[in-house]
Amino acid sequence: MKSLTVMGALTLALAALVFVPSSAGAFALSGIGGRMGGVDPDGAAGAVTVGGHLEFEESGSRVHLQPGVMFWSTNGLSDVNPNFDLMYHFAPAGRVGPYVGAGAGMHFYSFDVPGPSNSNTDLGADLFGGVLIPSSSLRLFVEGRLVATDRSQAMITGGVTLPFHH
Repeated sequence: MKSLTVMGALTLALAALVFVPSSAGAFALSGIGGRMGGVDPDGAAGAVTVGGHLEFEESGSRVHLQPGVMFWSTNGLSDVNPNFDLMYHFAPAGRVGPYVGAGAGMHFYSFDVPGPSNSNTDLGADLFGGVLIPSSSLRLFVEGRLVATDRSQAMITGGVTLPFHH
């Protein structure tokens, strides 16, 4: 029940960010995207991870705010990870280039085993970097990510962001 309350609060906070009107010089919703890749969680077998994100940016800035969620499952263990990342890309908008970022997230672990405690919640920190490959209609990326939590994770993902043209 506690995890449902936390997820509800995070969803409402994210919705509030999306629907708040933006003024000049403020971060505005600029895209929506998804990702898929491999994750190697500490103490568990490797798994496929999938996720989605929103992207907010300030016009003319190389800083992006990316709230999102990721999910993986392997051998009866799964993780739902709502997160909030800050990304900085080194190349000007519209050019291929590297980026780095950091963020924080909640990890809602679920264990499919009999017993009184079949779930766990943990706070984690994210460090990541990758290459952004923009085109006129989408932005592709390849990313490496380290997650520091009680069950540390290393992952390689690729994905796409569909930009909103203003």
